Amino acid sequence: MITQIVKFDIKLDKVEAFKAALIADKLGAKSENGCLELRLFQDKKQPNIIFAYERFNNNEALTHHASQPYTAVVFDLLKTSAQAALIIMKLNDTTPSPLHENNPKQPHKEDDVFIIFFIFKIKAGYREKILNQFGTHVKSTRAEEAGNIIFDLYTVEGQEDTFAVYEHWRTESDVWDIHFNQPYAVETGKLMNEAVVGELEQYMNFVTEF
Repeated sequence: MITQIVKFDIKLDKVEAFKAALIADKLGAKSENGCLELRLFQDKKQPNIIFAYERFNNNEALTHHASQPYTAVVFDLLKTSAQAALIIMKLNDTTPSPLHENNPKQPHKEDDVFIIFFIFKIKAGYREKILNQFGTHVKSTRAEEAGNIIFDLYTVEGQEDTFAVYEHWRTESDVWDIHFNQPYAVETGKLMNEAVVGELEQYMNFVTEF
């Protein structure tokens, strides 16, 4: 399976038209056997920042998707809408949550789902420590926290210093009031403060699905 995060930086006056093209692309992808999941998100604080989270069966399925007319519309629109280069992060070395429709942890009607993309860079010498600590962190979060729906850690292909955490929570308070007070999260926090380049906050994108 191929998993990737695509990050778009769009001119503010072009955002709504670009979102409409992405939604059409997502709807078209539903008819593709090789497209397993395609979800779209907009940053709450920076509405010009848009993410696509994509999972495909294989490279052939990804190539097939890229060749479709609805995908061509997105790339054509990028030529006049983007204010920074497109970023495609191919993800690996992970045990991802089940596909959305197969995930036994589904949102409840009363949930105000809180979603985070945390894509961060680390200093040299910390890669194995981060992987080891998150091994415990991911397993414990999924198994022990009722407020968690998705918690995935990914490495980024071709970037040894970059990791991506993809999270869905039932409410925002499940993150700040519960998750970060867990013993494994406290230990992860200590390590992250040592390992991450710069301030942690700069890497956090709080997003809304559309």
